[in-house]
Amino acid sequence: MIQVLEYRGHIRNWRALCEELGVSAGLGREEREPAILAAAYERWGTDMGNHLHGMFACALQDGDTIFCLRDPFGTKPFYYTLTEDGQFLYGTSLRKILETPGFRRELNERMLQIYLTLTYAAGEETFFKGIRKLMPGHWLIFKDGQIRTGRYFAPVFRPDEGPTEEEWAEEIHSTLAAIMKEVKEEGETAESFLSGGVDSSYVLAMSDAQVSDSCGYDDPRFDESPLAARTAAWLGRENRRCRITPEMYFDAVPYVMEGMEQPLADASAIVFAIACRETAAHTKLCYSGEGADEFFGGYNMYRNAERYGDNLPTFYVGNTNIMKEEDKEKLLLHYDPSYRPIDLVQDIYRENAGQDPLTRMSDIDIRIWLEGDIYLNVDRMSEAAGLEIRMPLTDRRIFDIASRMPARFKVNAEQNKVAFRRAAAKVLPEEVAYRKKLGFIVPIRHWMADARYNGDVLRRLRGEDAARFFRREAVENILQAYLGGNSDLWRQVWTIYTFLVWYDIYFGKH
Repeated sequence: MIQVLEYRGHIRNWRALCEELGVSAGLGREEREPAILAAAYERWGTDMGNHLHGMFACALQDGDTIFCLRDPFGTKPFYYTLTEDGQFLYGTSLRKILETPGFRRELNERMLQIYLTLTYAAGEETFFKGIRKLMPGHWLIFKDGQIRTGRYFAPVFRPDEGPTEEEWAEEIHSTLAAIMKEVKEEGETAESFLSGGVDSSYVLAMSDAQVSDSCGYDDPRFDESPLAARTAAWLGRENRRCRITPEMYFDAVPYVMEGMEQPLADASAIVFAIACRETAAHTKLCYSGEGADEFFGGYNMYRNAERYGDNLPTFYVGNTNIMKEEDKEKLLLHYDPSYRPIDLVQDIYRENAGQDPLTRMSDIDIRIWLEGDIYLNVDRMSEAAGLEIRMPLTDRRIFDIASRMPARFKVNAEQNKVAFRRAAAKVLPEEVAYRKKLGFIVPIRHWMADARYNGDVLRRLRGEDAARFFRREAVENILQAYLGGNSDLWRQVWTIYTFLVWYDIYFGKH
């Protein structure tokens, strides 16, 4: 008998799977989804992930075999390790492994070289020695003391020159409409996160959520919440605004680094964590709009793809790239020139050779950035707050459209997400559907230079933990240049700081 040992997620196409697999559709979700997983494994084995739509990470036991699975895009994390005495440890959180009696917690220091460039723990390794990620679209089998992994899904792009822009837009729109029928069950009530951008606005417009949740700041230069409120009013939905102050922001940093389990220097993660806590006070289910930027060419840098051309494999490692190798060599006490972020993506570049530059950039971001930063943030911070988040735009069926769409329908000289915006314009005013991408802006570059708020930052960067990893003079040079007016260095300061906060939590008392 197949037993579900661990599972976190939401299976969207459960009705069709119940009928196909002979599982009772009358079961409650807590019984139904494990029953679907067990039946799917019995029917399809290692290919079962190709039959499930939604978010999932799980471990099943079939006799003396343990089978583990992670969804195609890595919306739910999954970690594993094999101890020196042959014990197989696994889980959808690192904490479960770390707290296992007998597990020896050791820092994987070389991950700092990845982190200082990308601001997140990219690739299979983690900051804990011996613990690895099961990567998106992969399965794992543990049997007879041995671990074997394989891949059931990888992004494949086959541009179709046939459809027009309007036909692409209509396919996006009809597909999202079908998915929205699956993301919530009868009896559930959902709210929806709403920024000033098109993605969250489109999800809200296509949903039955009557309440939207936004964040804002006192400084109007960074505050998108008035745009969100205007969109909500146009759609006839309520809008709730969480006002984020510098004090609230910095107070939340330890909470976020502990809940994240690995350091993450995405400044928006702190805002998102606060938003999750505020939203969880009045709902347990919320929609969010992640995925469309990477699938449909949403980032402004994608418009430079053709200019980068064949040089991409020499430098493009994803959405963030804040420290060069020579910077890290000056900064780190223990620098290994053979361990570089660019090496993490060379296999991906070999697989997508021959594709256009935009597709190659998107492929890197789908496989590395989404998994390591965006989805980790959504999963860990929502769970910490007791909030369930569902992302309708992160779906195999949405990606299937993007994988067939030629680059010119994603970006052009004037616009990004070209066909996607046209789809959104079917239910949104043009000022929203075609609004310039602002990003999830945080005033941290200004707050961190303010003596009223940066006391802990300065203390940690000049402290004993920092001296374990970084050259004091190099850190001080970055600090002085930043405080002296070079605000572009805020990312380097913030990345060092978040690592030190995380290190203190997970190793300060060990």
